[in-house]
Amino acid sequence: MGEKIYNKGFVLSGGGARGFAHLGFIDALFEEGIYPDIISGTSAGALVGVLIADGFSPREILKLLNTGSRLDFMRPTLPREGLLQISGIVKILNASLKARKFEDLKIPLHVAATDINNGKAVYFSEGDIIERVTASMSIPVLFQPVVIENIQYLDGGITDNLPVAPVENLCKTLVGSFVNPVGYVEKLTGLINIAERTFMLNMTKEVIEKSGKFDLLVAPPELRNYGILDPEKANELFTLGYNATKEKLRDVTIRRKLGL
Repeated sequence: MGEKIYNKGFVLSGGGARGFAHLGFIDALFEEGIYPDIISGTSAGALVGVLIADGFSPREILKLLNTGSRLDFMRPTLPREGLLQISGIVKILNASLKARKFEDLKIPLHVAATDINNGKAVYFSEGDIIERVTASMSIPVLFQPVVIENIQYLDGGITDNLPVAPVENLCKTLVGSFVNPVGYVEKLTGLINIAERTFMLNMTKEVIEKSGKFDLLVAPPELRNYGILDPEKANELFTLGYNATKEKLRDVTIRRKLGL
């Protein structure tokens, strides 16, 4: 293994609206003077990652994305390949991002998506940002696949929901935020809820398999009480991620690992 070229790497999981907890996680780390030298993200983690890499602060991103309404993010479509469109996210990114290509970002970024034609995870780190971040966020059944160079892409969470692979051998220290704990659910009704739940269950195994690779991994169990399609609770989710990270940072062993 070669020389570790980055000091700190941030890895951010998928999780829909629960991704607001990533912002609290990052805010707590910034307060301790811990900043990313490289970021890897899936889905909601890709969205947060691209905005951090472009120079926004966690609280600025919260303001930007916290429109309070599900319809600002998603529009129903005639269902051929997906039930919804991610039009709102695209609009926000178009209006806000300074960088248009990965190469222009202030911090190197890797975004995980799933190539459904070849059935494998793909990690984007160059080319057009908005198209690739949208691909990373396209939850199957709910959203239409994004076509890039004749390949159809869907949410990175299908194949890699905690994308440590692109950065694990490059960083001295790795911190991760996982926002997808799955607990008991009373009763599921409706196609969208069932599609959401099925997708979530597939992604939980990630955290158990990969937790050993991190110097700090925050995965608040209370997040199971929040839906992935529920952006109305943005501030609560931010606070939850923030408090869970602050709690972890009290641990002497973790502080030592992070060089605090």
